[in-house]
Amino acid sequence: MKLISWNVNGLRACVRKGFMEYFNEVDADIFCLQEIKLQEGQLELELEGYYQYWNYAKRKGYSGTAVFTKEKPLNVKYGVGDADTEEEGRIITLEYDGFYLVNVYTPNSKRDLTRLEGRLEWEDELYTYLKALDADKPVVYCGDLNVAHQEIDLRNHKTNHGNSGFTTEERGKMSRLLDSGFTDSLRYFHPETDGIYTWWSYMKTIRERNIGWRIDYFLVSDRLQDNLLSSEAHPDRLGSDHCPIMLEMEAPEAQ
Repeated sequence: MKLISWNVNGLRACVRKGFMEYFNEVDADIFCLQEIKLQEGQLELELEGYYQYWNYAKRKGYSGTAVFTKEKPLNVKYGVGDADTEEEGRIITLEYDGFYLVNVYTPNSKRDLTRLEGRLEWEDELYTYLKALDADKPVVYCGDLNVAHQEIDLRNHKTNHGNSGFTTEERGKMSRLLDSGFTDSLRYFHPETDGIYTWWSYMKTIRERNIGWRIDYFLVSDRLQDNLLSSEAHPDRLGSDHCPIMLEMEAPEAQ
């Protein structure tokens, strides 16, 4: 099965820049979006053969996530814990026979780190949620996680230590999750390959020179390692300041 995750930074704009061409070309079994930046009724996509699930933020033109899937899930959940709503539209969970798919747009801690405390609380809540899911079935956790985990995951790591997305605290939360039974699928296949990034500033020539960050991930339960076939980024695909990422894996068996 093939899974795609892409922060489209405004789906309506991305559609005008070739989203559907990529969507049809890649022919994913599950296609996850973050930062759709729209409200219900503002965009209708004709996606033959796909079920569509949308989590719109209450605030107009902000955040939001979506999942398009060929196989109808057993259940769909919006929010974490006992909640099935979430005002910023940042999470969708789909339950299948063999695994959970969790699509997330993690809050940015902001340049001045004014949202760092709230971001860390989010990480703790999500960690508890993911571990509870993982105790039931394996988990595929994907999306824009707004953190470069290691120095290899961004071009200018020396000058970015302590900055939003590369604070010790944010990186530590990622390490905790990985150490507790999750695998960074891209690093599973490319443990020491640098220059693999998924986000670039819109500043002139930054993307052309590949001065980027890897902040989009497919993380999977460790017990899915034998199912993994490939994990990669598609930096040549334009339409957003992020590029799509892809995970190919054998479908987990029903639990």
